[in-house]
Amino acid sequence: MLRLSDLALPLDHSSAELEQAVIDRLGIEPADLERMTIVRRGNDARRKAAIKLVYSLDVVLRNEAEVLARFADDQHVRPTPDTSYKFVTHAPANYDGPRPVVIGAGPCGLLAGLVLAQMGFKPIIVERGKAVRERTKDTWGLWRRSVLNPESNVQFGEGGAGTFSDGKLYSRIKDQRHLGRKVLSEFVKAGAPDDILTEAHPHIGTFRLVTMVMSMRETIEKLGGEYRFQTRVEDFEIERDADGERRLVGLHLSTGEYLPARHVIMAVGHSARDTFYKLHERGVHVEAKPFAIGVRIEHPQGWIDTARYGPSAGNKILGAAAYSISHKCSNGRVVYSFCMCPGGRVVAATSEEGRVVTNGMSQYSRAEFNANSGIVVDINPERDYPGDPLAGIAFQRKFEELAFKAGGSNYKAPGQKLGDFLAGRPSTEFGVVTPSYQPGVHLTDLSECLPDYVIESIREALPVFGRQVPGYDHPDVVMTGVETRTSSPVRITRGRDYQSLNTRGLYPAGEGAGYAGGILSAAVDGIRVAEALALELVPEPVPA
Repeated sequence: MLRLSDLALPLDHSSAELEQAVIDRLGIEPADLERMTIVRRGNDARRKAAIKLVYSLDVVLRNEAEVLARFADDQHVRPTPDTSYKFVTHAPANYDGPRPVVIGAGPCGLLAGLVLAQMGFKPIIVERGKAVRERTKDTWGLWRRSVLNPESNVQFGEGGAGTFSDGKLYSRIKDQRHLGRKVLSEFVKAGAPDDILTEAHPHIGTFRLVTMVMSMRETIEKLGGEYRFQTRVEDFEIERDADGERRLVGLHLSTGEYLPARHVIMAVGHSARDTFYKLHERGVHVEAKPFAIGVRIEHPQGWIDTARYGPSAGNKILGAAAYSISHKCSNGRVVYSFCMCPGGRVVAATSEEGRVVTNGMSQYSRAEFNANSGIVVDINPERDYPGDPLAGIAFQRKFEELAFKAGGSNYKAPGQKLGDFLAGRPSTEFGVVTPSYQPGVHLTDLSECLPDYVIESIREALPVFGRQVPGYDHPDVVMTGVETRTSSPVRITRGRDYQSLNTRGLYPAGEGAGYAGGILSAAVDGIRVAEALALELVPEPVPA
């Protein structure tokens, strides 16, 4: 089988035309083409009047060796890579050794737990929040009634923060072992749509993520894994071994239980601030890392569709249009779009009382009226909060508290129309764009709840974005604050063995540890760390 990539056809082509394009591209006779399978499909919308679909396909030919020889210098005709997942080891039959512990049931912890369970190690998964169904009810409690449960919300609970997002399943990470394929395949087994395996920018959406997460939990439990919901890790027991090396030996849980644990994957999300403080207090190596803050911006989805797709706007194959934009400002800051959610809504995403945080969410259909995206500005620890490795947390909290006050101290978010924002005046009424954030948006002046340099940078960038995406800087566009949880403000630094630099047995992983950014990259990191832990338990590969 060979992989044919970068094959472009008109948007309205037929299946017969796709087959003929393969025949023409490879210079073969129709009878030589035995079978073809779509591996990836994206689109090229640079020319709005002539949008193309771009394919990668796996092709079975009668004369494969001859074709590969003819195209030896063509990078778009290659043998099909082996993307199947191969376990690095397995627990011996009737394994009764140490059970690994996974802290956190987000994408990273979920895949780490699944792979460990599939290898026979029967992991214990500790999650401070609730199971996903109960967690969803608590999340709606904030959105509909302004009632926050600090332990069960958009950030905490089964599925992690990605559950209430667009469910994007693409990443720019290097993935030579095709671990991303393992993730997507497991998602499909758990109920995700098959098209996530072929679309260039796959997504799931919140409702499908909920059922998928439940199915994967069921699989882990059938393989001997154990979940402990509403259980927070409050402290870490660390001792020095005979060689003077620090080693994690156990966990103190919010239930009052002490859990012996010498192999722990730390897969908490980027909002587990109390955990970061406790790790730092216990001497675990933690360092500050960059992140970004800003606002959520909303446009009618039809505006974005027209700007990106022109006369093809609304085409079912293309779906709701997305965008990715950035601008290097005269002050040296970079402003960029973050977590763009086509056909979605802005959601309340705080996990702490007296603070307001925004995020974006879409369903699988991406059929809601507005498009939204974070418009954020880079924050660097050396420049913006030097010294304390945890200073980024205090930095985030300061502006989340200011946003709470600016919004009316009732979990409404502060908002402002774009035209008023550029003019430096508070907004007093909405225009043609209606915000989607619940429990509501209070119009005000966003300069009250963001640093001056962030306001200055976004003001410079918006007209630039308006030239890139027509209508982007329309004066009635609504901006809602604040977007602070773009990524973890800390890194729990690890070595090449995936263990903490100074604490054996602790495996920092995923977004909260500073090693991922999004569902797919976090899940892939969870697999890598689970493999490293498994090989620590069973160094010699054991067949299934």
